[in-house]
Amino acid sequence: MAQEQGGRDQEQGAGARLARLLRRWWEEAGSASGGTRPTQQALAARLGVDQTTLSRYLNPKHTSTAPLRVVEALHAQLRAPAAELDRARALCRAALRENSGRRTVGGGGEPTAATDVTDGSGEPAGRREPAGSRATAAPAGPHGPAGGHGSGAGRPHFRWHLHVLVWAAVVVAFAAGVLVHERFAVQDRKAATADGAAGGEGVVAASEVPHQWPLLVMGEQDQFTRARALQNLLNAHGYEVRADGFFGEDTRDAVMAFQRKRGLAPDGKVGKHTWPELVKEVKPGSGTFEVRAAQELLNNVGQGGTVVSGEFTAVTAEDLRFFQSTQDLPVTGRVDVDTWLALLVAQLPPAGAPAYQRPESPPPSGSAPASA
Repeated sequence: MAQEQGGRDQEQGAGARLARLLRRWWEEAGSASGGTRPTQQALAARLGVDQTTLSRYLNPKHTSTAPLRVVEALHAQLRAPAAELDRARALCRAALRENSGRRTVGGGGEPTAATDVTDGSGEPAGRREPAGSRATAAPAGPHGPAGGHGSGAGRPHFRWHLHVLVWAAVVVAFAAGVLVHERFAVQDRKAATADGAAGGEGVVAASEVPHQWPLLVMGEQDQFTRARALQNLLNAHGYEVRADGFFGEDTRDAVMAFQRKRGLAPDGKVGKHTWPELVKEVKPGSGTFEVRAAQELLNNVGQGGTVVSGEFTAVTAEDLRFFQSTQDLPVTGRVDVDTWLALLVAQLPPAGAPAYQRPESPPPSGSAPASA
C-alpha cells in the first residue's frame, strides 16, 4: 500500500505532468486538421532520439524527463497549441530540478536520460554501492564522518563528488570537440566558397552554404515539388504557367523570357545562375505564389506535413525555423536565398501532387508521371 501511494505521489510531480502533456500532444496530433498522427518511431527519428527513449518521455509513470530541446521540438513537430509551450518549458525545468534534488538528497529514484549511463554491468553508473555499505554505520570519532576519513556515510559522499568530476570532464571534452569540429567546418565552407568563385558548380557566392543548385530542364516526366516550386516562382514574377510539376514548353518559354529580362543566357534551363535570380524572400505578407512555392518544398523535407495554402502563417514560420535549425542556418523563420537552396537540395524522393491540386491537375495528355 505504501508503495502504491508513493507511485501516486510521484505521478503528481512535474515530470509526470510534463509526460502527460507531451503524450496528449502526440495523441491529438493530426486530429484538428484531419491529418495522420506520426508513429513514435517516425517521430523519434525526426527528434534524433531512439524510440525507447521517446516512449519513456511520453510515459507519466517513468522517471525519465524529456530535455528542453526535445520538448520544444515535439511542440513544433506535433503542432501543439502555441499557448502550451511556456507551460511545457516550465514543467520541464521543474522536473529537472526535482530529479536533481532526488539524486542529491537520497540517491533514490531512477536517473533521467541525461544521467542514464551504465558502467558495463547493466546498472546505471553512480548508483551501485558495495555490498553492506548501506547497512554499515559510520564510526564516530575523529576518523568517522566528522573527520571525513571514515567509511560508511563518507564513501557515498566521496563517490558523489567523484561522479561530478567525471561528468564535468566529459562535458569539457565534448565542448572541446564541438569547437574543433565547428572550426574545421567553417574552414571547409570557406574553401567551398573559394572554389565556387573560381568556377565551381552551384555555390552561392554570398554565403558559405556548401550546396549546389539543382538543374531543371524541359522534359515529359513529372518533376514534382522542385518543378512546382519553379512554376509558382515564375507566377510570382508575373509569368502565367500552370503549377503542375510538368516542365513543358510553356514553362520553358516563361523561363527564357525571365532569363532575357535578367540578362541571363536564355537557354530555358534553371540552374545555378537562374535560381538565385528567381527566388524571392518569403516572410509574413509575401505573395501567394512565392509562399506556396516555399510551403511545397517545406512539406517534402521529412519533418512532418506543412500546410500548402499560399498564406504565410505562424505555423509556416515555426516549420521554417525548425528546418533552418537542422541545416545550421540562421533561425529566422523567413526564406532567404540560403534557405531556398537548402530546401531545394533537401527534397525527398518524388511524391505526388499535393491534395489541393489533385482534383484539377491531371497530367498533360500523353505524359505519364515517373514512378516514385
